[in-house]
Amino acid sequence: MIRFRSARLANSLLLPALSLTLLLSGCGGGASTSSTSGSGTGGSGSGGSGSSGGNVANVAINAGPSNVGTDLLYASVTICVPGSTTQCQTIDGLQVDTGSSGLRIVASAVTIPLTQQKDSSGNPIAECEEFADGETWGPVQIADVTIAGEKAASLPIQVIGSTAANVASVPQSCSNLGIINDDVNSLEANGILGVGNFIQDCGPSCAQPPNSGQNFGLYYNCGTNPCAITAEPVANQVANPVGFFATDNNGVIIQLPSLSAPAATLAGTLTFGIGTQSNNALSGQTVYTLDPNTGNISTTFKGTTFTNAAFLDSGSNGIYFLDATTTGMPVCTDASFFYCPASTQNFSATNTGANGATSTFNFSIGNADTLTNNTDSAIPNFGGPNPQTIDWGLPFFFGRTVYVAIAGKTAGSATGPYWAY
Repeated sequence: MIRFRSARLANSLLLPALSLTLLLSGCGGGASTSSTSGSGTGGSGSGGSGSSGGNVANVAINAGPSNVGTDLLYASVTICVPGSTTQCQTIDGLQVDTGSSGLRIVASAVTIPLTQQKDSSGNPIAECEEFADGETWGPVQIADVTIAGEKAASLPIQVIGSTAANVASVPQSCSNLGIINDDVNSLEANGILGVGNFIQDCGPSCAQPPNSGQNFGLYYNCGTNPCAITAEPVANQVANPVGFFATDNNGVIIQLPSLSAPAATLAGTLTFGIGTQSNNALSGQTVYTLDPNTGNISTTFKGTTFTNAAFLDSGSNGIYFLDATTTGMPVCTDASFFYCPASTQNFSATNTGANGATSTFNFSIGNADTLTNNTDSAIPNFGGPNPQTIDWGLPFFFGRTVYVAIAGKTAGSATGPYWAY
């Protein structure tokens, strides 16, 4: 079954929360976790990856913990109670998302007692992260986070769908925007590993006191019932783990092989750091800096320039561009958010960074119904309509080495935020 879901999260110090990831989903599955020490539930992971050690983690496209994932890139993360080396667990099946910042884990996958974040008055803090079709709700908790050989100590993360006292009830100002994505089936993952271009998931705008008439916020004070919108200091916000590594903390590199036909799985690597070691140097890639006001680049397609309205997003499972009336591409009769042309269509587009760097490239879109009429999890040529922005989702990453540099950090020959490929 094909249905629409969106999971691009807020990723900018300048922008309000927005999300524009489209995922393919269906039915089934449960959480997949494995315990490395301390308390936890044993078992092998169905949607995760191991690590290569050092600054390289293995990632993979597969069916994931819900057993229905399509073009979803998964990684494993080890979390510990802050300061502990025994109360730890490894959680796999976390979706790697360059379109967001911050680690978010489904509560059912967490088996260790993480520390609840509280405000200066001792009230628990929770977060409502906005998606295009819903939200994730849950407390902000503190964990030591390790990926491959890299560690971020005492990192604020979101625990989605927690039933902890004071934060279990979703406030109306969160839930009235859409569906609450609070479990493995709705996320098709055990959580989201946001390794985008920004360190915090909101930044200074969420550190300001809320307006009296404000009816939606990211952060909530749960000393009251229902929880109330609150200001959250930047240092306390859910954060990109990479920015808090001791080294290799200026960005990531995603490398996936080319894919010409659907495959059951596809393995790749997630490398931490840009220009910090011999294995992460910029080597002939073009750097595309992001517009500081939008966090995007520009794309020209079919004579239309989407100025500062295009982005690279490994959290999207397809390429989403224009709309059916503009391109003449038929949408699927059972899911109008995917394209279903009679035969594969070939296109050309040009990306332009804020620095003026430009390149033209070719891509193809096939029939979503045909492409998904099997048990394959890695699918090229997959996409759908999107009239306002151009979302270069995971198929864009196939056969490319994509660099994601964090804002304000020197990464190789340039300063983030930028993408390079």
